[in-house]
Amino acid sequence: MGSAQVWIPLLGVAVGGGLSYLAQFTAGRQAGRSEDKRQAAQLAEARRAERLELLREFIALAQEGIRIAEQRKRAADPLATPAEWLEAARSLIDRLWVCERMIRVLFGDEFFQRAWDYASAVDHVMWEHQLSDEEMWDRLREHQTRFLNAARREVA
Repeated sequence: MGSAQVWIPLLGVAVGGGLSYLAQFTAGRQAGRSEDKRQAAQLAEARRAERLELLREFIALAQEGIRIAEQRKRAADPLATPAEWLEAARSLIDRLWVCERMIRVLFGDEFFQRAWDYASAVDHVMWEHQLSDEEMWDRLREHQTRFLNAARREVA
């Protein structure tokens, strides 16, 4: 009976230690999972913010391109291209195409196609000086609407 009295407490200590280890191990894994989920949520939010900023920039550049096209149409001689207009137009269209390429990187192919179509329409109306207001908006409206509808779906 003396031998059993020694083993029972040792068995209790071993079981208690094992359960304590199991509890700590489980808590550590849960904390690790929680941290992974938190980091994934932060990364997803950062990517969403990056995508929204890119969309905002693209829309602003497209609008600026439309305004530049309108300026040219309203010039005294639309066929004469002042150097400052040409410089502004080239700078803007370069930035618009960079944005369009970043959309290709950060968004899917279908959305990229909508951005490309819209950027192409803006590019066209900027350089085509013989379009009437109605022709200019006819060229832009469909692409602009499709792009904005696709953008809404992307960020929803």
